Amino acid sequence: MTVLHLLPYLALLFPVPAALAARPLAARLDPRAATWLLTACALALASLSSAALGILAGAGLIRLSLAAWAGHWSGAAVRAGDPVTWTEAATAGLLLAVAGYAAGRMLWRRTRALVSAGTEAACLPGLDQVVVVEDPEPDAYALPGLPGRIVVSTGMLQALDENDREAMLAHERAHLSGHHYAFVAATHLAAAANPLLRPMAEAVAYTVERWADENAASACGDRRQVARAVGKAALATRHTPSRRHLPAAALGLLGWRRDALATAGPVPRRVAALLAPPLPSGPLPALDWSLVPLAATAFAVAASGLCAFAAAHDFHLLLKIAGA
Repeated sequence: MTVLHLLPYLALLFPVPAALAARPLAARLDPRAATWLLTACALALASLSSAALGILAGAGLIRLSLAAWAGHWSGAAVRAGDPVTWTEAATAGLLLAVAGYAAGRMLWRRTRALVSAGTEAACLPGLDQVVVVEDPEPDAYALPGLPGRIVVSTGMLQALDENDREAMLAHERAHLSGHHYAFVAATHLAAAANPLLRPMAEAVAYTVERWADENAASACGDRRQVARAVGKAALATRHTPSRRHLPAAALGLLGWRRDALATAGPVPRRVAALLAPPLPSGPLPALDWSLVPLAATAFAVAASGLCAFAAAHDFHLLLKIAGA
């Protein structure tokens, strides 16, 4: 039964190469494709690593007399064929409980933030999508809701000229139309369940900003204008205090405030990408070394899935033999 003993551990380790490949993929793929790919891979790897922990914990659980009685298994057959020790099973069970608690807490916080954002969007004055608020501090962000709203402070309007404002609003509209908060929430949920996936969540926080930048560039017809607007907003908000208590901040849609421009979407990387020729759209980069991180990510997901499936199959055979 060496398969049952080894494969769950391999499934727990495969998120590492995927996490290492996250930043190169975010830089080399079309932002929209990178966002979808990284989000899907993060959710898959989090689910598979949780399944691996469950298999290890289950391998210890079936040794209990009560479990053997309930499942009509032979305790001696289980002990003879099960290589997982009590220590391994208990550790896996504890890690699975911690992962479940962290993921559940993250899901609850994101759900509350989404409801709060929707409520705030509905309570904003006027019927227009764009709402201007009296605030000398430069600020702009998107609030998802029915309908979604874009909040812009008078301080931000004063810091940008007409063309910059057009780029900013196109950026925020892209956040709303692309439902970018869902991608950010999904990857943060995966990272809560498996902390090894945090680089993938950070990469998605960057790719959604890049996705919105590219949409703004298409809407304005001038990539350099969007790059200038990003740079000017960064300068305008460099002394703006953090506002992480806002629903938009909790959802990861920090818009054009200091938090997003300094962390989620680093200004130099975003500006450099806008000043460079646009990346080819589609799920695959050019046929060169940029395929290496994509291959590493695909291998990590496929290998983790194979290991988890094989371990689950072996666990099933153990139960079948013990019940014979």
